[in-house]
Amino acid sequence: MKLTRKQILCAILTPIIAVIIAIIGCYTIVECMSWGKTFDNTADIPHCPVGLLLGTSPRVPNGDPNFYYINRITATANLYKANKIDKIIASGGDYSSRPSGGYNELIAMRDSLVAHGVPDSVIILDYDGTRTLNSIVKAKEIYGVDCITIISQEYHNERAIFLASQNGIDAIGYNAKPSHIITKRIKNEGREFFARVKLFIDVILGEKPKFETKEK
Repeated sequence: MKLTRKQILCAILTPIIAVIIAIIGCYTIVECMSWGKTFDNTADIPHCPVGLLLGTSPRVPNGDPNFYYINRITATANLYKANKIDKIIASGGDYSSRPSGGYNELIAMRDSLVAHGVPDSVIILDYDGTRTLNSIVKAKEIYGVDCITIISQEYHNERAIFLASQNGIDAIGYNAKPSHIITKRIKNEGREFFARVKLFIDVILGEKPKFETKEK
């Protein structure tokens, strides 16, 4: 049977529309689940014993400073100095051995925090933070944390808070400023749509974190 032009168009557009709806749905659910749990000002955020700093590289591939990193460090230091957190879990990965070049995010975060006046004694380095899922679950299962303040950019905080709620952790987020470079913001926030789809796939499949290293 020969299909009409309308039937062909419908067959093409239906799965495309379904995918778009799924992407938007995943994004919206995560946003709604974190509603009222993220804060922009230190004065507004309640005290929580532990802050979870989600890692990123201190520099972008061309060697320029990574303003997402810089702003997360500044936000974490501000929280500590305002007595809103007592300890900090810096969670990231060590990519310094990559042939293409990379950084030890943990050492960079620790040194940057100390340079901002945060005592080294309150910083815990979590080398399993190569995925947000690892960072969240390890905070509870290894470090025994039931309440955390997550520090990253707002869109990342929302996803991390959703993950925390799925794993029995009471979490709030402190929003570090995004990069002032518009193209960087568009790129990172655009990728978040697909990161949230992956989040729901992991939840449906029961994806478990993998811990390979101990705290240092």
